[in-house]
Amino acid sequence: MTVADLLDRAKTQGAMIATAESCTGGMVAAALTDIPGSSAVVERGFVTYTNLAKQQMLGVRAETLAAHGAVSEQVAREMAEGALRNSQAQLAVSVTGIAGPGGSEFKPEGRVCFGLAIDGQPTSSESVDFGAFGRDNVRRAARDHALELLSQGLSSLAQK
Repeated sequence: MTVADLLDRAKTQGAMIATAESCTGGMVAAALTDIPGSSAVVERGFVTYTNLAKQQMLGVRAETLAAHGAVSEQVAREMAEGALRNSQAQLAVSVTGIAGPGGSEFKPEGRVCFGLAIDGQPTSSESVDFGAFGRDNVRRAARDHALELLSQGLSSLAQK
C-alpha cells in the first residue's frame, strides 16, 4: 500500500491522523504530508525528542520514563495516547527507539518501539529490532513500519 492509498482510505473513512515521533524526528509526518491533499486527514504531528518534550507535549508520565526508559513499549503507548488526547485525530501512531549509533546490551541499536492509539479501542504497542544497519536505514524502516501500523489502524477503525 502506498502512502497515497493510506491517505485516501483515511479520507474515505473520515479519519484524522496524528503522529508522535522521537527517533524518526518527523519522518512519518513528512511521508504523510509529502502527498498533496494530505491536510484533509493529517491533523498534527509531535516531534518529542527529549523526555521533557514527551512529558510536556504528550503527557508521558515521569514514572513511566524512570521505570522503563524512553525506548519502551510503555512510553510508546503513552506517546500514542497523548497524541490522540491532544489532537482532533481518531488514529495516532508513535515511534521511539535507538536509531544509532550506540545502544546497550538491553536496548540495542535498531530497537524501535511503536504505539497505536485508536479512538474507542485499546492502545497497542510493539517493539521491532531492525538491527544495527545504520542510523538512516533504521529511521527509514521505522517510518515505513509506522505507516503500516496506520494502515492496520484504519482497518481496525473501519470495523468499529
